[in-house]
Amino acid sequence: MSENLDLVRSIYADWERGDFTTADWAHPEIDFVYVGGPSPGTFKGLAGMAQGHGGWLNAWEDFRVVADEYRELDEERVLVLDQPRGRGKSSGLDIGQKGATLFLIRDGRAIKIVITWDRKQALADLGLEG
Repeated sequence: MSENLDLVRSIYADWERGDFTTADWAHPEIDFVYVGGPSPGTFKGLAGMAQGHGGWLNAWEDFRVVADEYRELDEERVLVLDQPRGRGKSSGLDIGQKGATLFLIRDGRAIKIVITWDRKQALADLGLEG
């Protein structure tokens, strides 16, 4: 198993417990991207990532992200097929989504994360349908 895959697994170990407090794995100038979903957008740097993801986290109770499968695409990219879980604070509705998160890693740090709420679309965008 590669160091990049180990890094992503360690990130998900926290995320699966609903712990989003650490970012020592992220490059200071990270690009944090949401594709689709209720709040699409791109956030730059650690402060931008905290702002973008913090706004999302505040809307949910018991939010966490569970990995279904890890795919090492090449020397720099790891794709995680995942499922966000949580309950809307206002609506009480559960998230019923299967998504995917792509990590771009250089020198032991994530320099870009792309969160896609539609797993099929993420796989299609990467040419990995099926």
